[in-house]
Amino acid sequence: MSLPLPIATPVRTRRAMRDLVTGHVPGFVRALVALLAGAIAGVATPLLLGEIVDAAVGDEADHRRLVPLLVALAVLAVLLAVFAVWSRVAVARLGERMLAKLRLDVFVHVMRLPERRIEAAGRGEVISRVTADVAVVGDTVSSILPGAASAAFLVATSAVGLAFIDPRLTLAALLAVPLQVMAVRLYLKRSQPLYRASRAAAGARSQLTLEALDGHATVTAFGSGPEFEGRIDDAARREADLVLAATRVGARFWGRLNIAEFIGLAAILAVGWLLVSTGAGTVGAATAAALLFMQLFGPIGTVLASFDDLQRAAASLARLVGILDEPAAEERARPQAQASTGAAVSLQDVTFAYGTRDVLSGITFDLPHGGHLAIVGASGAGKSTIASLVNGELAPSGGAIGFGTHSSRVALVSQENHMFAGSIRDDLRIAKPDAGDDELHRALAVVGASWVEDLAAGLDTRIGDGGAVLTETRRQQLALARVELFAPDVLILDEAASEAGANGDGELGHAATALAARHTTITIAHRLDQAATADTIIVLDAGRIVEEGTHEELLNADGAYRRLWDTWHQRPAS
Repeated sequence: MSLPLPIATPVRTRRAMRDLVTGHVPGFVRALVALLAGAIAGVATPLLLGEIVDAAVGDEADHRRLVPLLVALAVLAVLLAVFAVWSRVAVARLGERMLAKLRLDVFVHVMRLPERRIEAAGRGEVISRVTADVAVVGDTVSSILPGAASAAFLVATSAVGLAFIDPRLTLAALLAVPLQVMAVRLYLKRSQPLYRASRAAAGARSQLTLEALDGHATVTAFGSGPEFEGRIDDAARREADLVLAATRVGARFWGRLNIAEFIGLAAILAVGWLLVSTGAGTVGAATAAALLFMQLFGPIGTVLASFDDLQRAAASLARLVGILDEPAAEERARPQAQASTGAAVSLQDVTFAYGTRDVLSGITFDLPHGGHLAIVGASGAGKSTIASLVNGELAPSGGAIGFGTHSSRVALVSQENHMFAGSIRDDLRIAKPDAGDDELHRALAVVGASWVEDLAAGLDTRIGDGGAVLTETRRQQLALARVELFAPDVLILDEAASEAGANGDGELGHAATALAARHTTITIAHRLDQAATADTIIVLDAGRIVEEGTHEELLNADGAYRRLWDTWHQRPAS
């Protein structure tokens, strides 16, 4: 069952934004100064035009003032252009730097999440967040935020400008505010859930697409293509329906805004006419007020139009911040017990439960340095859960896990491997960046991968996307060679030699055995022949240890292990 990653609450998202701003105070101050300068220049233009009108017409006309006023207007136009560019660049630079920090934090945190948590959430969902959601926030920061911020400052300073001209004209303009507030509140209330739902639908669609692509061979073999196409089509249709619903909400929002603008402008013109006709105001003042209000149509439209993009960005940002709230593997607090004398790993009365379902109970064992412990049991007995506990992916519900040293490094190798795009040398050096070629060849030799030397380009052979195609056996050998280079204090092999199938089991089995002989090793044995060479074997049944001993001892005991061994040897040949 899918277990989605959390989505941050609005309060948590705002706190994350505040923390980002706190880390970029100089840039934030520069952006504020640039925005304020641009807004003041924008408001001064209608005020200056009002002065020009009064100097040109009316009882107090003074044509001698026209030339300096026109010169001042020309200078103001140049300043307005300069400040507009400055403010947009300052805001964009601040936003991009903050986004770069957030993007890095999210990526680093995703890399620290337990693999089981990523699988539980669905790789499509995770990929959607770190790609599509980052793209939405990035587009908003670079394309929407600078204009919206400039417009917001202009709206605020224009309100002050209206009050400066004549408070009575300001009161007339305020008639539009209730309608604007109502329109915004309705829009925010109805659009935010739709945008959140549409982003979640996009993640679900991505997950289905990835499943179909990853299992392409299986889907084709079983003729399940139409079924997957139908499921993906349903997911895409749901996403489209949600986007369309949000668009309808936006259209109604714009209609309400147009009505508010009409009411506000009509009120200003009516009050201005009354003031001029009674001698209580000037034509220039009424003109400046009307121009200021009309000038607000664009900025208000920009601000309110940006709500659409800002809502989408806010929904995506909440999804990114939600990733940061998911505990990383090393952040999962686990009580540390003092390892018993000579023990590299010690589990003392460890229990674990998924919710209310108990998985492990009373697990106790010591693994000495250089020892090899195999854990066997039927499917669902809890073998891989122990591996995840020792590896730190899970925290025990009770008991304690201890290591011989506080800085013990644990490496887990499963049947799933990954080749990183680049050369074989680059792939191996992920485990040890400063490893020389001689060291790389020694690690390859340990796991039986000397075939690398027979390649035309040797360590420089390109692998991964667009590179040489390697068999599953060879891919896993490279993964095991990385472990040898990493030199962990504790090595966990969880079905690490089973992916290649019958043709590769021998090579991978020898490679796993060679590694186990060189490191303190826990083998999660899904095949009993993987356990036979271990120093000690633990048999699990329903989350409890029911037997413990060497291979020979357990066979002679004629208990659970002997039954598993006999059943395994009677299995049909693969």
